[in-house]
Amino acid sequence: MNPENSIVAGIDEVGRGCIAGPVVAAIVILDSANPIPGLQDSKTLSPKRRALLAQCILAEALDWSIGRAEVSEIDAINILQATLLAMQRAYQGLHVKPDWVWVDGNQYPDIPCEGDSVVQGDQLIAEISAASILAKVHRDQEMRFYDVLFPGYCFSKHKGYPTQFHRQQLKTLGVTAHHRSTFAPVKRLMAKSTTS
Repeated sequence: MNPENSIVAGIDEVGRGCIAGPVVAAIVILDSANPIPGLQDSKTLSPKRRALLAQCILAEALDWSIGRAEVSEIDAINILQATLLAMQRAYQGLHVKPDWVWVDGNQYPDIPCEGDSVVQGDQLIAEISAASILAKVHRDQEMRFYDVLFPGYCFSKHKGYPTQFHRQQLKTLGVTAHHRSTFAPVKRLMAKSTTS
């Protein structure tokens, strides 16, 4: 457990369950002297509220960093290893080195810092909540950019998750370079196209 007055960071990721786009991790070190009210799991917040809190985090946190693993890496090493890699990259981007790191979930990345993983940590620990908000806002912005590059897929709405509409558009429009070829809905479609 982290001692009192130590520098504590939280890590969370977004995009593990998607079939398109990168997996993105964020790490945040909050300023205990300047708490940010309203931090909670990013999934429970409206997009507007998430954006406002993200601005507060960027302005008020002692330090923060974003890490990512690309679609090609996800397909090469699997989503779990890619998620841990994104977390490592987020940690490496910090300027302030923490004494302790809380990580959402049940896996701890290979980083040179003491810490622990916490299931549903984004609901329990402010630093992880802040990280979940930054990761979600960052990835959602990127998916809106994909929406411009690939009109018709509606990336800005489903954010790469395998909704019924997304799967239908995938069948209609085909697989892009941003789709994860090792994920079942994409893999099945690619297999069909090679046999037909």
